[in-house]
Parts: sequence; structure tokens; C-alpha cells
Amino acid sequence: MTQPLGSVMLDLEGPRLRPEESDMLKRPEVGGVILFSRNIEDAQQVQALCAAIRRLRPDLLLAIDQEGGRVQRLRAGVTRLPAMARLAEGFDSDPQAVVQRCQDAGWLLGMEMAACALDLSFAPVLDVDGGDSTVIGDRSFSTDPRVVSLLGRAFINGLHEAGMVAVGKHFPGHGGVAADSHHELPVDSRPLEALRRHDLLPFAELAGELDGVMPAHVVYSAFDERPAGFSRSWLGLLREELGFKGTIFSDDLGMAGATVAGTPGERALAALEAGCDMVLICNDRAAALEVLDACEGRASKRQAKLRYRRARPSLEALPALSRWRRVHAQLESLADTSP
Repeated sequence: MTQPLGSVMLDLEGPRLRPEESDMLKRPEVGGVILFSRNIEDAQQVQALCAAIRRLRPDLLLAIDQEGGRVQRLRAGVTRLPAMARLAEGFDSDPQAVVQRCQDAGWLLGMEMAACALDLSFAPVLDVDGGDSTVIGDRSFSTDPRVVSLLGRAFINGLHEAGMVAVGKHFPGHGGVAADSHHELPVDSRPLEALRRHDLLPFAELAGELDGVMPAHVVYSAFDERPAGFSRSWLGLLREELGFKGTIFSDDLGMAGATVAGTPGERALAALEAGCDMVLICNDRAAALEVLDACEGRASKRQAKLRYRRARPSLEALPALSRWRRVHAQLESLADTSP
């Protein structure tokens, strides 16, 4: 029987657990840990760090942002992944080959992250590239929402083949604003019907296949004055209209786009009350402690269902798989030639 898991995912300061972090991870409000580049030396060290965390709390979700391109936290000892736009190249001339490439990429990512003892990567990006976004750009599969849906589905299928969950981001779409929500609060003023025809389309088509969704710290002012991750209207639309039944993760509550919701503790409660199941708080230990205090007693079974359930593959054994060798060579070649 699945036991409820705490509602806070937080980060660590370095590549090894510190005593004060061990004490913090024992708090029941903690439900997960996300690794950043500062926590990583190579794949073997990540395995060791995950093992140390699991000795303290075997139930915790262990996560990473490992999309490819400029967002690849773990690089040494695993495949270099091209950006999603690079994966999509050639779609017009050979769509079947590109769909297979995206599925293979999802499978390889899932196998490698599972072998490193992680439970999930926050992928795929389902934002539609609007051409002006400073933070999305080549992280998106395409400027065409139907291509994003098709290739996103292939990537999700590949992750599922590897036994790993898929977390789509950034609902309902961050690609239509130029501002970066890490540094400011973007406002997208397009009407809801325009969003439905464009940015929302991949999320609408894939809601039944995603295990998790991360909403954007973006205000869609024609629909709600609150950023999507703090909006009961947006998260209600995701649940009720789109039928999404998985876990909703907030984006990092330390980002500038989240500060409109108040103090760190107020942000966490606002996100949970809007419909998020788990909140992320990163790069600020004092804020993390405040969020833990605010989230006392908050837990859910949804996020507990995302743990990797299969026997984990071995990093050393992956090269014995012909599929891994083929996909590894293909993706490394694409990564080498990325602009």
C-alpha cells in the first residue's frame, strides 16, 4: 500500500550529504530531493549520493533536470544529450525517423537516470517555442504545437519503456513570453482561446499519459491574475477539463516569478492550496526551512507513486544493449554538432 509522502522537494549544497542536511531530510515534510550541477561530479558519485540519501529515507523521491542541451545537470559518465529542438530536426523530411529518435532518447534518458539511482527527470519540455522566449528556445521540440505533441508523446513512451515517469512542463506553456521567470514575472496577455489552440494543445493531448506536470510561474492575464502555479483556475482546468490525474509539482518557489505570492512559506501554502501536490524550494536554505515549517502535516500519496519501481539497470551493463549503443552514438553525434 502506498504511504503518503511529504509535500516539499528541496536541494543540497554540495556533492555529499552534510550532517545538518541529514537531519533536515528526516523531517516528514520532506518528500524529495532535486540534484543540481553543484551536487554532481560523475555518475558513480551520484549513485553514492543517492545511496546515502536512501539510507536515511528510502521513501524519498530523487529528481534531476536532465533534458539535454543546456539543461543537463549530469554529464560525466552518461550520454551527452542534444536539446529537444535538435532531436526534432529533420521532422519535415522523415517524421517517422524523428519520432523514433525521440522515443529512443526518452528510453535512454530513463535507463541512465534509473541506473544512477534517480526516480525521475523533469522532462519532457512541452512548451511550444514562440520565437521570443529567452528561457525556452531550443528546449522546445518545435514552434508547431502538433509537432510538440507528437514528439512529446514519443519521448514519454520512451521514458515509460525504461520504467520511468514523465513530467511535462511548463503548463500551460512558457514559450509565448520573452521574460525569464527565474528573474522576473512574465505576463502573457493572449486570450484563453488563443492559448487553447496553441500552447495548451500538447498538455491537452498528453494529460492522460503524463505522470507529473509542472506549471509555469507566468501570469496569463486574460484568464487569471495569478501565476499558473498559484492558480486554482489553471490547476482546476488541468484536473477537471484535461483529466490529469498525476502529480502537480510547483516550479522552484525561489524563482523571481514566484515572489508575488509572498514569503517562502506563503508561496508554498498558496501553491498547495491552488492544487499542487509537491512544492520545490531551491538555492535558499533559510527559505527551505521556512517552507518545511509552513508545510507541517502536508502529504499526499500522488508523489509517492512516482518512485522507480523496477529492478534498476546497471550503468556498466548498459553498453551490452544494442539499442543503447545505437542511441548513445546517435545522440552524442547530435550533441557534438549542436550550435
